[in-house]
Amino acid sequence: MTGILHREADAAGARPGTARRGIPALPGLNWHRRSPWLRALTYLVLVTFAVLYIYPFLIELGTAFKTDPDAVAHAASPVPHTWVTSAFSELSSQGFPHWFANSVYVAVSVTLGRLVFDSMAGYALARIRFRGRRAVFAAFVAVLAVPGVVLLIPKFLVFQQLGIYNTYAAMIIPLMTDATGVFIMKQFFEAIPESVEEAARIDGAGMVQIYRYIVLPMARPALMTLTILSFQGSWNDFSDILIAQQNPSLDTLTTGVGRLVSGELGIASTQYPLEMAAALLMTLPVAIVFFTFQRYIVRTATGAVKE
Repeated sequence: MTGILHREADAAGARPGTARRGIPALPGLNWHRRSPWLRALTYLVLVTFAVLYIYPFLIELGTAFKTDPDAVAHAASPVPHTWVTSAFSELSSQGFPHWFANSVYVAVSVTLGRLVFDSMAGYALARIRFRGRRAVFAAFVAVLAVPGVVLLIPKFLVFQQLGIYNTYAAMIIPLMTDATGVFIMKQFFEAIPESVEEAARIDGAGMVQIYRYIVLPMARPALMTLTILSFQGSWNDFSDILIAQQNPSLDTLTTGVGRLVSGELGIASTQYPLEMAAALLMTLPVAIVFFTFQRYIVRTATGAVKE
């Protein structure tokens, strides 16, 4: 009996990768302890790839504060020879504030719509038993395989038939639900124990009350993930906004900056600071939303059921 206890204690206290009697060591598990040179080489490779990934953004950031001659002469340098903010001042005269306001309106409306409709559809597919439920979910999954470019012309024809072309409705309504969001919400709702809902039903709660007050608060990680994906997708959307309108007053940042870069607004193609300043200001809201809500993505729903 004493020998058994000693063997169990030895097995419990064994470190990963170390051999015990009858248990072979896992090869390569403690490579960083055995080979400091290999560990240093690994970190060097990771840092190199990180610099290569970040360097274009540093060039964008530095070019936004350069003069036009400096940007042309030292295009690959992220450090301006002379720091100026003239590019940001010129953007205000090109309609950038109006584009920004349109982007905020469209992105917030689309994000709120997806949070409501995708969560409702995901909960219905996860919990409501109805005929054809699997076929409906299979159709949602099939939509994920369809390239968005294929649907651009049909969308344009639908806008014309409904009479909403050149309106905010054409820019918002088609984007207020998507198959990816429904899929994410359905998978998360299915991971929630049904015993939680059964306890609520015993207390007299209906389906709407269970969805609103029980299940939806528990789905906060999925909702935060959907918020980031929806805001980023609608903020950076170009093709759907392009086919929904041709009125410059309805331009968002993507279409407005597209006109700016293409020269439609009378801006020379060599005005890199102006273009990089616009790109930098477009990036900031998405970065703020991501870093604000990223902690909710890795957080899981715990303590739902107390045994």
